Formats: sequence, C-alpha cells, structure tokens
Amino acid sequence: MHQPTDKPAPTSGQRICTTCPYCGVGCGVEVIHDGDMVTSVQGDRDHPANFGRLCVKGSALHETLGHHGRLTRPRVDGREVDWDTALDSVASRLAATRTEHGDAAVAAYLSGQLLTEDYYVANKLFKGFLGTPHLDTNSRLCMASAVAAYKRAFGADAVPCSYEDIEEAELVVLVGSNLAWNHPVLYQRLKAAKQRNPLLRVVVIDPRVTDTCEIADLYLGLKPGSDARLFNGLLAWMADKQRLDTIYLEKHTAGLDEALAAAREDDPRIEAIAADCDLDSEALETFFYWFASQLHVVTLYSQGINQSTSGTDKCNAIINCHLAGGKLGLPGAGPFSITGQPNAMGGREVGGLANQLAAHMDYHTPGAIERVTRFWTTGDLTPRLPNSPGYKAVELFNAVERGEIQAVWIMATNPAVSLPDANRVRAALAKCPLVIVSDCMADTDLMDYADIVLPATSWSEKDGTVTNSERRISRQRGMLPPPGEARHDWWIMVEVAKRLGFDAAFAYTHPGEIFDEHARLSGFENTGEGSRLFDISGLAGMDRAAYDALTPIQWPVNRAAPFGTERLFEDGHFATPTGHAALVPVRPRAPEQALSAARPLRLNTGRVRDQWHTMTRTARAPRLMNHRAEPFIEVSPADAAALGVSDQQLACLTSRTGEYCGRIRLSKGQRRGEVFIPIHWTDRFSMAARTGGLLEAHIDSLSGQPEAKHGAVSLAPLSVGWEATLLVAESLRCDTDWQEGNRYWTRIPLGHCQRLQLAGGEPGERRDWLAWVEELLPVSPSLWCDDPASGRLRAAGIEDGRLCWWLMVAPPCELPGMNWLDDRFADAQAGERLDDNQRRRLLAGCESGEADNGPLVCSCHQVGQKAIVEAIREGDASVEALGARLACGTQCGSCVPELKSLIEEESTHAHSATTPETEVA
Repeated sequence: MHQPTDKPAPTSGQRICTTCPYCGVGCGVEVIHDGDMVTSVQGDRDHPANFGRLCVKGSALHETLGHHGRLTRPRVDGREVDWDTALDSVASRLAATRTEHGDAAVAAYLSGQLLTEDYYVANKLFKGFLGTPHLDTNSRLCMASAVAAYKRAFGADAVPCSYEDIEEAELVVLVGSNLAWNHPVLYQRLKAAKQRNPLLRVVVIDPRVTDTCEIADLYLGLKPGSDARLFNGLLAWMADKQRLDTIYLEKHTAGLDEALAAAREDDPRIEAIAADCDLDSEALETFFYWFASQLHVVTLYSQGINQSTSGTDKCNAIINCHLAGGKLGLPGAGPFSITGQPNAMGGREVGGLANQLAAHMDYHTPGAIERVTRFWTTGDLTPRLPNSPGYKAVELFNAVERGEIQAVWIMATNPAVSLPDANRVRAALAKCPLVIVSDCMADTDLMDYADIVLPATSWSEKDGTVTNSERRISRQRGMLPPPGEARHDWWIMVEVAKRLGFDAAFAYTHPGEIFDEHARLSGFENTGEGSRLFDISGLAGMDRAAYDALTPIQWPVNRAAPFGTERLFEDGHFATPTGHAALVPVRPRAPEQALSAARPLRLNTGRVRDQWHTMTRTARAPRLMNHRAEPFIEVSPADAAALGVSDQQLACLTSRTGEYCGRIRLSKGQRRGEVFIPIHWTDRFSMAARTGGLLEAHIDSLSGQPEAKHGAVSLAPLSVGWEATLLVAESLRCDTDWQEGNRYWTRIPLGHCQRLQLAGGEPGERRDWLAWVEELLPVSPSLWCDDPASGRLRAAGIEDGRLCWWLMVAPPCELPGMNWLDDRFADAQAGERLDDNQRRRLLAGCESGEADNGPLVCSCHQVGQKAIVEAIREGDASVEALGARLACGTQCGSCVPELKSLIEEESTHAHSATTPETEVA
C-alpha cells in the first residue's frame, strides 16, 4: 500500500516556519527543532498576520505535543486492525450503503481544523464521486451567517479587508467580539495602533463587559439580540442627518430605499432605539455621530453577531451602514468578519459547506455543476455531482436521526459536544448504522459512537495550506513524524476512493498536487468581468520546491494580481450580476429561545482566554488549564444574591434540553438577567458541563447557523455535603470508578498528575474517605489528618518513598498552590523519594512559609492573583511596574486587561477604606 510522501526529518537546531492551528488570525509560527522533538516555538517575525506576536495558546504549542493520548491504530467495530482492513471496511460499507439506500444516504461532517488539501479531497470524493450533497462542516457553527450576508451584499463570500485596515482606521467598532480573548494577536495590533494614533477611537458593543473594553473609548452594553435594531437605527440616523454617501450609493449600490424603509418600520428616534437596545441614548447618539463622521471605519464582528437565528440579517445590517457611508474598498474601512477557526475560509474555498460546490461555485450558479463535472472528469471516469444543496449541520444530524442518512464520516470535530441539543445528536449517532471517525485523539466523546476509527495526523505532522480571516493563504509545514500508524486525512480519503474504483481521479501522492488542482479549478473558465472573485490560478503550476517555499499571500492571485490582493472592491465593482452591491432590507427579530417563568435567564456562551474548542489540544499544556480550571457560570452580583448563590459555589443551569453544572463566578460586567458559560468542557473533563446540551437547535433559516448566544435557562445552587480534591499519579490505576457517588466532578490535567475536583452527598452527609480511597486506589493511605467536627481531611498515599496520591476534603478555595505538589509527583516519576522535610510538608501541600499565589492570571509566567494583589498593595500600581517585578504581562500581553482590572479594584478598595478624616487631610 502506497504511503504518503513526507519530508525528511528535521535536523538539530532547524527552524521551521508554519501556521498556528488555533483561531482564524492565522499567525505565523517559527518552530525550533532539535532533531528529535520540538523544543520551543515563537512568532514568525516575517509573517504579515502577526509579525512575531503570539498569544499564550500559540506560545504553548510545543507543550501540547507528544504521543500520549494519541490515536495510533485503526479500529473496526472496537477491534484494532491494520490499515488495509480498515480502508477495505470503509469502502465496502459505504458502497453497501449507497447500493441499498442511494447516494444521499451517505454524509460527511468536516472541520475548520482540516487543511485546504484535506477539504478539497473530501469535497471531490463525496459530492463529485459518491454523489451525495450532504457534506458540511463545523464552520457552519461560527461563520455561516457572515458568509451568507457577504454573498447577499457583495455577490461572493469575500471579506473585503486586511488586518492593516484595522491599524489604518479612524474608528474601529467591535460587535459581538471579545477580541482580547478570542483573537488576542489582532487585539494587540489594535491596541498598538491606538497607542501610535491617539485619534483612533474604539467602540465595543457587547452585552458583557469583557477584557476587550480595556481599550474602548465607548462601551455600549446592549440587550442581547438587539444588534439589528441598533444598526438599522444607525442607517436611518445617517439618512436623516444627511450623512449618506449619495455618490457612492448611486454609482455602486442598489436597494437603499428598501433597506431604509425596513429600518424605519421601527421608531427611528434615538430614544426609541436606545430603549429597545437598553442603552443610554446619549451614548448611542455619540456612536452614531462617530460612525457617520468618519470615512475610515472598520467594524469587526464575530460570534456574538453570527450565532443567532437572525445572524445573517444582523451581518447585513452592519454591511448596509458601510455601503451607505461608502466606508469600504479603501484603507482603514470595511465590514470585517473575524473567523473563528484556522481554516474556516480555506474549507469554504473548496466547497466545504453543504450549499457549495467547489472554488466558490454554488449549485444555483448557471453552468457551475457542468463546469465542475468537466474539470473533474478523468479519462472515462465522470463525476456524478448532485443537482441541489445538501443538509447543513443541524439538519444533517436530524436526517441521521430520521434514518435518511445511514452512514456519516466525521473528521477532526466532535458534534457530540459542539452541536446544539447535543443529547439528541448523540441519540442520532447511536442509532446510525455506520459512523466513521477520523481523529488524532484516542479518547473523545465521539468515540463512543464510532464503528470505524481512523487515526489521523495532527498539527505538528500535517503538511498543506490554510487561509486566515483576511484571505491570506499560508503554509502549514509538518515537523514531526506521525505517531504509530496515523495518516494524513487526504491520504486516507484517497485510499478509500481507490477502493471504490475512482483511482484515476485521486492519483495524489503529495498535498502540493492537490493544491495545484485546487488552484487550477479556481481559474477554470473564470475569465473577465462578472466571473468568480475567488481565483488563485496564479499559484497553479508550482513544483514541489515552490509549494514548500510558498510565502503568505492574499487571494485573488491571478494574472491581474500576481502578488495577491490586499483589499477588495477598491474600484466599487462587486461580484453581483450588475456589479452593484446590495443593501438588504433587515427587520429585527427576537431570539427563538424565549425566556419564561421556568427559564428566566438569558444564556450567553463563548470561549475563555487560554482554551480552544473541546480542549483536546490545549488541555495537554497544563499551564493553560490554570487560568480557568473548572467549568463556571458567570453571573451578576445582584442576580447571585436574588438566586441564593455566592462566588465559587457550585450551581446548575437547566434548559429544556439539558443541564450544566459549574462554579459561580461573580462579574460586575455581566448584565442582570443574563449568564455566561464557556464552551470547552466535555464529558471527558467534567460531569455535566457540555454547553451544547443546554442549547435548543434553532437555526438561521438563511445560513443554517445555530443560535448559540441566546439560550433560556434557570439557575439554582447545587447543594452538596462535601467537596474534595484528589491528585492521582498518571501511572496509578483506579480499581473502581471514582466518578460514582458524585454530584459534580471535573478532571484537571496537571504537569505530572491528574487533579480530580469532586462534590457530592446531601448537606450534612459525610463520606468515610479513608475507606473510599482504600477501595479506589491500589496504594493505601500513608499519612492523614482528620477533623470530624469540620468535615475536613487531608491524606496522602506513599509507596516506596514516592507520592502516589494526595487528597483534601474541603472546598477548593482552601487548596494550596498546586505547583509544589505537582513537583512531588514529578519526583516520583523520576524515581526520587520524598525527603524528610517533603514528607512532613506533604499534607500542607507546600513548603513551610510558601505563599499561595491564588488563581492564575499570567499563563506565560505562571503568576497568580494573590501575588499580583500583594505587589499592587506594596506600590506597584501599574502594568509596567507589575511586569518589572513579577514578569506578568511582558510576553503575549493577554493578561494585561486582567492586570488593569486588579489595579482598578485595589484602587477602589483602598479609596473606600479611606476614612473621611484622612480624605479631608
């Protein structure tokens, strides 16, 4: 069996330039390799996306590598097999499904984590040769509404801006985007631009006060779901104040009258708009004036806009305002959708959405099906493309539930966690006759439903291209050999295609050959005005060396733009049949998930600073787990008091579809009547913290994007009799299920052990902990200190002088810092025995006199909140002073907003503690 051609192994000291696998910023990464392993990473100073900057996740990439937990052998029906057996099984079962139920009974669900080359082969195989339209991607969950809006307005899925536009703007508007946490490098670029240009203003529009507000000149904490009303109001205000660019509108657009009429259907007065959005009218009018008065305006928007049942309309409401003011197609201006995943755009380029064909062609485009058919025809082998679009993500799994889809191949994503109404998705997968999963990790929630499991390569091994939020294509270069028998996704699909009889059309031996075909298709019959905007035909024909050396470049790349295209629509000509952009009538709609007496709280969901998706990568870097170690529920202090919950208490959210348990975090930046939870935890990391289980499966009828920002929930405290923390050595086997008997548990990977956070029992109930741990673990208690009156206990298990486990029965706020204990587990791994002092200090969990630094704030330098607060109280009351003393905030900068918040809080506390006499003095 032919194996994919890989590069020679790196040599010691070699530096390899690649691309970060996290968010859509698409940062360049320089990897330092010692010949055997990656020793460190740093930002690529020559990459135009980041110019050497990296966020804390990117800086920790080398800490996420290693073969532990990786999927290394194929499995069929729960049994490990060789590749020939696995591939034969995939091909034969897919063929049998098509024979018995038809082509459309087969589906694929892909991921923005795939490379463009993987995506291209998948789209060609499923739509072109298996003949099914049902191929979609998890990009549907983050970018579909933005795509649909661009296509309605511009005629193409075309982000008009570049990152440089953010720095050249006079006004940057951030809508539904916590840029500081979700796209930290762009945030740092904007922050630096603001420091260089004091006239640059920043407006943040978001229901939550987030770290992004640190650089805001104006914050509008609008009512969730009211974005379309706000931007409709802006459009009407601009018209009423004669702030429209009438020349631009007449020459380059259509639809103004209809869009204005729709905007004026609701009361256009500032006071009415402010009331509907729950905003101060003066602050709202200030924003309207700033937007209308500046030509160079960039509006950055992300999931807070997209993840709605009216997300497409919200995006178009923003685009309408830019078109009406002529604020695009020039430096420092444009409506800029910021992608969530590293290759969401690359996947769309090759047809990775169910309503696309390939190379930005659609089913409804005249002649597109025939064009793609001609291009993909190879000798006597002719593709059989479907005639109409397939099911989008939520609809696809509904079809699985109905039995309409009998076989689904899922690659590099986890719909059992991420899709709304996830419990229903799990039930659908459980009854599906054939579930094929390609993944790099051995233990994910999805594996419980897989009939065939295929080990895929991961970031450090994959070789190909990705496209970031600004249309910039970059190379991802592998630098490590795949572990075990893991293979590239494109290779796996090529081998299946050959077994299905499609050899001639899938004769690829290298990703460069796939990219070349992709580039040629983008230029195929793509000539002249009115043709397809996506065109990278200028990159076709590269040999292997040129492909390996490809430097970052923005599309279109063709004969007219051989060096790429920084900005689109500079000539005012759009990709519509008339060449005019369309202003779209928008009528605001409330969220579909309605509040009620039973579920009175509005649920908002999103990311945290140091985590990514379902933590299969970031949880492998223990320091990234320290910033937010447990699932949490962010709630306003007023709501917490009314609902009877307190900071750090365990509580549960309940919706119509599920339950979520986490620890309360009080936040003054949270609006009353609303709560926020993170999206990252799965059943592998916590007992009941899957966000997807709480959300109902309502979607935007145009884009198919689910409504993930507007859930409806109730909140109640989780009453328990005890809380405990158990640290267990990685090598220690639990003889019984430690999860049993708990009402809450969370698993937190540390550097050299696992931290298990447990809670359970009824109030007042006590567990016989020493008997429990004796039954659970093979090493008996060696040391313990028990206080029956308070219910507190600390104990440790030592074998042959080495620490095997450590237990504390008490709320986690009483924990010492984990570093000292984790080091003792490291000593045990290295075969070192505890010395007398370490043994004496074991139950305390720290050296004598060692301070607990508190919750982690700076992940780069592992600086905790208590140490920072102490330094502030001793006079280091600036970010610069804290950096000089503790090094916090001096590397990636992601923690700077949190440092400023702590400085402000301490200043407030100091002021409130000042006596009136002192104030007079």
